[in-house]
Amino acid sequence: MIQRINDDIIFIEGSVHDCNSYIIDDIIIDTGTGINDHLLSALKKVDISPADIRLVINTHCHFDHTGGNRLFPNANIAIHRMDAPPLEKGDNIATAAYLFGATIKPMKVDLKLEEGDNIGDFEVIHTPGHTMGSICLYNGETLLSGDTIFAYGGFGRVDIGGNIQEMRKSFKKLIGLDVRYLLPGHGPWVEDGNRHLELAYDLLF
Repeated sequence: MIQRINDDIIFIEGSVHDCNSYIIDDIIIDTGTGINDHLLSALKKVDISPADIRLVINTHCHFDHTGGNRLFPNANIAIHRMDAPPLEKGDNIATAAYLFGATIKPMKVDLKLEEGDNIGDFEVIHTPGHTMGSICLYNGETLLSGDTIFAYGGFGRVDIGGNIQEMRKSFKKLIGLDVRYLLPGHGPWVEDGNRHLELAYDLLF
């Protein structure tokens, strides 16, 4: 499924093993595993060439979000500084590439993100829990949440480089935001994001 959200964001639904991807102008957020043609086929349908993408933002280092980075040869890669080392080292354990029967080659990280950094209209929010370098991106009404929070009260697993106590701290940070559009790393995107944040908060607390 491919949809336009609020005219500004293109949503590409993930396949069985791939995360969702989101395109804002010449930026793509998360790139799936890259071990199939799912993402490239979707880009072709919306007349976007991989060469047009200048920046890849990874919400965290897991392979189902970063394996497809190699599909964008002209793009810089951005990820939180705490999740950069597994990509730079090609760490198949920390990236969970082994879960997909795959290996991840070392890659250059061009931009190591920190809490409060701005990319266009979006602010980086450091939300450890799923991994220690997980991030969300927020612009005042839209939250790109990676695997920190899913729709309908779900949140990312904490047993592959994560920590449940850190996840709780991250949710205390997110619960104060005003979220209309919630755009997660897996599953459907939703409006009324505040309600979905509250559902996940109630599960954690």
